[in-house]
Amino acid sequence: MDDDDTRTDPVAGPLAGFTVGVTAARRADELIALLRRRGASVVHAPALRIVPLADDSELMAATKGLIDCPPDAVVATTAIGFRGWIEAADGWGIGEELLARLRTTELLARGPKVKGAVRAAGLVEAWSPQSESLAEVLERLLAGGVAGRRIALQLHGEPLPGFVEALRAGGAEVVPVPVYRWMPPEDLAPLDRLLDAVAVGAVDAVSFTSAPAAASLLSRAAERGLREAVLEALRGPVLAACVGPVTALPLQAEEVATVQPERFRLGPLVQVLCRELPGRARVLPVAGHRLEIRGQAVLVDAVLRPVPPAGMALLESLARRPGWVVSRAELLRALPGAGRDEHAVETAMARLRAALGVPTLIQTVVKRGYRLSLDAGECVGEGAGARSGSPPGPGAGSPWGSGGPGASASVPG
Repeated sequence: MDDDDTRTDPVAGPLAGFTVGVTAARRADELIALLRRRGASVVHAPALRIVPLADDSELMAATKGLIDCPPDAVVATTAIGFRGWIEAADGWGIGEELLARLRTTELLARGPKVKGAVRAAGLVEAWSPQSESLAEVLERLLAGGVAGRRIALQLHGEPLPGFVEALRAGGAEVVPVPVYRWMPPEDLAPLDRLLDAVAVGAVDAVSFTSAPAAASLLSRAAERGLREAVLEALRGPVLAACVGPVTALPLQAEEVATVQPERFRLGPLVQVLCRELPGRARVLPVAGHRLEIRGQAVLVDAVLRPVPPAGMALLESLARRPGWVVSRAELLRALPGAGRDEHAVETAMARLRAALGVPTLIQTVVKRGYRLSLDAGECVGEGAGARSGSPPGPGAGSPWGSGGPGASASVPG
């Protein structure tokens, strides 16, 4: 697990105070750098590993099969995958034979980037859509008729739901070319730690850049008996952010709602997180300050204040009923592993106040408990990004303790 220390800046970044899990293996460093630059803490747990092309006997067999038995059409789906395929063939000593075969077939490139890779190899594509849509490639193939045709499909670790089935239904023979096959990680410890964190809500979001990574994470969760806990978290407090709709399929099949950028790139994926996570934060006007409760930290007047887990548990309990008195007994139940000693609440509360830097944000109500010092006249409901909380129960009392703001029953210490 690769944890980045939370930073304290005069003005916090959009992801400051949030912890994001990264499941990517390829280009993980780039994604992590983008997240940290915006203030996030990162838990890196590759859900997969990539089989090196030079060692991939399945890819070699598929390549030799295409050289020996030429296809009628080849679909190149990704630039990096196509380049890797040509480079691997060169390493096996059959690169020129592969290029010669590709020059005699109908070569379709999915979008401008793939077209660039095709031309860099000295080839010319027969057609390429501007939209980078594989659906358009499929439509073109089907419109021209595929019955009896042999079509090679360069894969890149992603499933292509419906594409292969549609071609076969049209009478085509489909030859998969499995560039960059995925396998489970050799070291499962980082993934297990991420799963543990997701199950208890200790991360705010998990990012996915490939469908196999999402499927692998759920598979490992099932092996450890955590599948339902992980799914419940992903359906609730832990945001699932996917780079595109294909990546989201394994999660959506389990009724996990996902967020995705319009452009299927790492930068836009981070932008989605920058929009969605702060939108989930609870913002309260407390003691003349702006209190923003984020996943693992708090912003007080836009200044990041890291808060220990016990303090966050207390603050979440107080924020569910802002301004209302919460008893020590109830706060004790919210503390992780606190036992039965209410003195643990006082200790954790003292540390919370110190972490926030403004002790008057939380008031002690004599013989009753604690409350957030909600500004007088403020009526706080559930905002768009607020987590739902329980309304005050019977006997909870006035949000001002036993009197109005400043009553003698409420003291700051």
